Amino acid sequence: MSKPTLPLLDDFIKTPQHNIDEFQEKGHTLVNGVLTPDEIDIYRPVIVGAADRYNTEKRKLEDRDTYGKAFLQIMNLWQSDEDARKFVLAKRMAKIAADLMGVKNVRLYHDQALFKEPGGGPTPWHQDQYYWPIDTFNTITMWMPLVDIDVDMGMLTFASGSYTNGSIFNFEISDESESAFADYVKKHEFPISRAKTMKAGDATWHRGFTMHHANGNNSDKRREVMTVIYIADGARVTPYKNNWQKNDHEKWLMGVPIGSEIDSELNPKLL
Repeated sequence: MSKPTLPLLDDFIKTPQHNIDEFQEKGHTLVNGVLTPDEIDIYRPVIVGAADRYNTEKRKLEDRDTYGKAFLQIMNLWQSDEDARKFVLAKRMAKIAADLMGVKNVRLYHDQALFKEPGGGPTPWHQDQYYWPIDTFNTITMWMPLVDIDVDMGMLTFASGSYTNGSIFNFEISDESESAFADYVKKHEFPISRAKTMKAGDATWHRGFTMHHANGNNSDKRREVMTVIYIADGARVTPYKNNWQKNDHEKWLMGVPIGSEIDSELNPKLL
């Protein structure tokens, strides 16, 4: 049986204005139908197969810490798998990212598959950009389920408007970040937003400083999600605020000089 031909996903679809407005106001939005059902049927086995091949987590769920129980995390599939590369570098998603942020072009930061297993624990409250030595608020994560999901499977949940003050706590994602951010979100009365359901091929988009979390997976199905992180072209590397940013500088930015534009081979311009 021959392998199906992969669609390129390099055509542009019009980003709805209400999504652009919502993203600018709240720091997150849900765009329906980024991939068609036929496209997701072809790309899901590609992403799942690559993630399963390169997954290094072999411990049983009960033997892991809070972060390990939250999801299986497999990074930069685009470097390891030629078919996954077509998905990660696709111009269709890159254009949506650029439209939402109001910029002309974006670069790849990195991708990651996030698979929350049946019985997997909650993902604590956190801000993604705590880990990133980047000088702009114009960063965005696309979070796309490869299967239909509902709230019982661990839907991504946002604190609307919470990105505006930048980095709040010096906490990695952990029990400590869960407690501190939950208190902060409650104190500042940020509206809490989550979709009830998402179809495979829908995608949420959130800024790097938007506070978010996800509940555990209480279903008997694996929550298969592929994410791609984009940064505005012209962003620069900032001095480290923590050791994680030092690691990210070396791993995802190839150690380009602090203060310089992000333009390494790992961060291609996508449009």
